[in-house]
Amino acid sequence: MAKADKAAKAAKLFTIGYEQTPAKAVLDELEAAGVKLLVDVRAVAASRRPGFSKTQLAAGLDERGIGYIHLRSLGTPKDGREAARSGNQAVLEKIYRAHLKTPQAREGMDELAALVTQAGPICILCYERDHKDCHRRWIAEIIEDRVHVATENLVAPQV
Repeated sequence: MAKADKAAKAAKLFTIGYEQTPAKAVLDELEAAGVKLLVDVRAVAASRRPGFSKTQLAAGLDERGIGYIHLRSLGTPKDGREAARSGNQAVLEKIYRAHLKTPQAREGMDELAALVTQAGPICILCYERDHKDCHRRWIAEIIEDRVHVATENLVAPQV
């Protein structure tokens, strides 16, 4: 078996959203799953929810031995975020699929694919609680195809 095949088989990919969930519950869920690196795929790594802005999140992860990286290039463009907020999944998908064709997004996807095989287990994070309502679902599908890894969608308890 080739070295790359072994790495891909050992790789783990998780996703998680923090909507309606306290930071501690998300961090507990990541730690319990054995996540070593959290990849933030929000276009804007800021949040009104305590503990989820970039600096606070990175500090909380660091306390638990989990790394943090922000891949802004994989975030949803503003018009896509507006479509998501209004519940228009079809428009969100159209906008995000077009975004994935940009050089910046392709570069971000290349970086993410490398991280999955080299730095795992990793988890991609965005806001929406249900991965089916979030662009991270499409990111995960692409990475699954690229590096032959299965995705597990984590859901932290609402406390």
